[in-house]
Amino acid sequence: MLTISNEIKIVIGSWGSYNECNERAYGSKWLDLADYSDWDEIEEELKAEGFELDGMDEELFIQDVDNFPSGAANWDYVNPQDFFELLLEADVLDNPGKYDVMMAFIEVRGYNEFKDRVEKYGSRWDDDIRLYKNYDWEDYGRETFENMGYEVENWILDFFDFKAYGESFQYDGDITEYSEGLIEIY
Repeated sequence: MLTISNEIKIVIGSWGSYNECNERAYGSKWLDLADYSDWDEIEEELKAEGFELDGMDEELFIQDVDNFPSGAANWDYVNPQDFFELLLEADVLDNPGKYDVMMAFIEVRGYNEFKDRVEKYGSRWDDDIRLYKNYDWEDYGRETFENMGYEVENWILDFFDFKAYGESFQYDGDITEYSEGLIEIY
């Protein structure tokens, strides 16, 4: 289930400390990425925790992530600086609307496709995405039908299958279900 907060936390590890099994092998403390405005601030936090960023701990990885779709990526191979800067560019750390769209998008399309969109479109990566949070297919079908402007007597609507009508739009490939409703990606 997705969260309603745009608080993304990570634990940063280093391959050097991990392989040496030293006191930093378990990684950093949990870092709420919304608390930092640039990577330099995160580096300062890591140095304060004892990381040797110009030595043993220069090769970093994401050891754990919280408030992100499970299984979104193989975090061992995601550079934490690249991840943080991607989230900054996507404008999801301080924008709850974009955060919700990102979470739904990653749930249905995956982290790599999200990354590709942000790299291609920057902060406008979500321009062609619409969320229908708390919608089911019947809600979507009813709204779509009503927006068509058909004039139909109310008694006929009792026989209309709005759920089937809404579901028919998923075959175009633009709209699909996610855990909190429907998402439309153009």
